[in-house]
Amino acid sequence: MNERFAQYREKANQYWNRFSGKQKILFFSTLFIIIIIIVVLAMQLSKTEYEVAFQDLDSTDSAGVMGYLDSAGVSYRLSPDGKSISVPSTEAARIKVDIGSQGIVQGGSIGYKIFDESSSMIGTTDSEFNVKYNNALNGEIEQLMRRMQGIKDAKVLINLPKETVFAAQENQEQASASVVLSFDPGFRPTQDNIDGYFNLVKTAVPNLPIDNITIANNEVELMPTAKGGQAGVSSQVEENFALQKKFEDDVKKDVKQFLSTLMGPDKVDVLVLSKLNFDKENRKEDLVAPVDTENMKGIEISSQIISNTYSGQGNTTGGVAGTGSQDVSGYPSDTGSGTSSSEESSETRNYEVNRITKDIIASPYSVKDLTINVAVEPPSGQTTLDDTTSAAIQNILVNIVRASLADSGSDYTDAELTKKVSVYSQQFGSTDVNAASGGLAAWMIWAIAAAALLAGAGGGYLIYRSRKNKEEEVEEDIPLQVPTEFPSINMDSVTNESQVRKQLESLAKKKPDEFVNLLRTWLADEQR
Repeated sequence: MNERFAQYREKANQYWNRFSGKQKILFFSTLFIIIIIIVVLAMQLSKTEYEVAFQDLDSTDSAGVMGYLDSAGVSYRLSPDGKSISVPSTEAARIKVDIGSQGIVQGGSIGYKIFDESSSMIGTTDSEFNVKYNNALNGEIEQLMRRMQGIKDAKVLINLPKETVFAAQENQEQASASVVLSFDPGFRPTQDNIDGYFNLVKTAVPNLPIDNITIANNEVELMPTAKGGQAGVSSQVEENFALQKKFEDDVKKDVKQFLSTLMGPDKVDVLVLSKLNFDKENRKEDLVAPVDTENMKGIEISSQIISNTYSGQGNTTGGVAGTGSQDVSGYPSDTGSGTSSSEESSETRNYEVNRITKDIIASPYSVKDLTINVAVEPPSGQTTLDDTTSAAIQNILVNIVRASLADSGSDYTDAELTKKVSVYSQQFGSTDVNAASGGLAAWMIWAIAAAALLAGAGGGYLIYRSRKNKEEEVEEDIPLQVPTEFPSINMDSVTNESQVRKQLESLAKKKPDEFVNLLRTWLADEQR
């Protein structure tokens, strides 16, 4: 065993000594780098990766999360400001679900859960209960506000009035609310968002009108639409501009598509300018119209005629009426006789008419003004359009403008509508340039192709010549083959046949190639 081990060591030393000093240095350097890489990879693979699971925590929430992680035996890292907690990335999802299901993170808000934790109210006074209820209501609204888009943090203070049984519902005091919001960086609430904030607070607190709610951020107070909020003005203006642009694009597309069928593709260009009225109108009309429009009468639904006639006689004592000492001038005296009669007649007719009630909501916009300008390229061989084609195009544009301005509220004459359209005849510069470039490419492409072909042929010939010259130089530099010197065996010095055999065997083992050449030489000598 020792001898074999010594042989292996000797072979290893011989193999090692065959390397030069530079090769030995390179071997040790490579081995050292491989060891470092293995160590670094082992450290990285065994290293625990942490992921931020909770951030922007309140001190109370941080303490609750840390207590849960300590009890569960989960390692964690707390940020220097104490607002973020990182957990192992492999367990982050499970920990989030566990902590979320237990309601540990409340964002610093208490919420109604406080009544579940202390369900027994024995020994709690009305004042203490009211304080707990008010804090829980504030916390619930804060949690709702944080769930809305763009809100980073919220602080709510609700002031609930004292209830009394002596005042009616409409005469009781109203609640009030003050809210301070912090938005995510870069988030700007629209008027719809602001109205949503006010409605959320209004519906969460009983007997709380919009006027008693104050919402502000770090910069200004937010105003709802009911109190004159103007945050949606910019968005409304942008929407109006987009609607106007769409209308102009639709008119341009229709005009260009129709005229292209007459003049050909890429022969027409259209410019449309419009002015739209975006005033919204809600109108209610109560109309009364007769059924019979010719006689301006309705339908007779009832008729009543009353007629009374009276007649009688009486005696007159004499004298002039109203001349007595106690008589009233112009009235007959109290005694008299003669014949008297009276007649009374009345007629009542009831008619039914058409009563029409209309709730009218005007369209979102109406076209107030419209101008269409059309540039047409004349047919090939002509410099301008002929009068007939130009007049036909102009009539088409006038009809489009007339139909678009039908609801504008103004009556336009044909002369005024003609001023709102224009037709130009002009050669398009882009087409000429493209045609010219296409004409030049016809002969330039052939010239470039021929030049490229000649250049390729010349380059190929030069490469061929250079390679051939190099091959000739290599052939000249090859040295003449030196004749092989074969080992010789002194046959005279050999005394017996066994020694010759040993020398030949030794030569065949140590130098087989030379042994084969020696045999070939002997065979050649014998053949001669």
